[in-house]
Amino acid sequence: MPSTKNVQNTHINEKLRQLHGAVLDIVSVINRPQRDEALIKEAGIPLDRALFPLLVGIERFGPIGVVELADRAGRDYTTVSRQVAKLESLGLVERQENAGDRRVREAAITAKGKAMTDLVDAARERIGRAIFETWDAHDIDELVRLMRKFADAVKDPPTLGSGIKAN
Repeated sequence: MPSTKNVQNTHINEKLRQLHGAVLDIVSVINRPQRDEALIKEAGIPLDRALFPLLVGIERFGPIGVVELADRAGRDYTTVSRQVAKLESLGLVERQENAGDRRVREAAITAKGKAMTDLVDAARERIGRAIFETWDAHDIDELVRLMRKFADAVKDPPTLGSGIKAN
């Protein structure tokens, strides 16, 4: 009986390439400064574009240390530290001691910052509704389910044969 392993591997390799391309397209769009500016404008908030992803990150993942925030944002720690200080001066975040390690200072969202991210969420929802306007509800449900499954899987990549975690 002929082996179908090579055909399956070729199929999987092509699907992985297509998936990688789609992820790169999505990340590219998300990382465009014009997208942040459009979302800021749609939300009607007075916030510098450079501070925007940090405020959202603090609201979503906070309280969060500056090192972790910088890592998530793909920015230098010292730059993020200065930008968090700016957010603090605007009253959008506050710095506090980490409950487990008092040497670590974390950024946490304030009520004023949460009100601003609520406006962003509402603007994001309006934009998302326009994007998914022609989609079937089932397709949206499947996209959400599969994206969550994929996101969970890539957060803890599998160990390869060499014993090293894949990134």
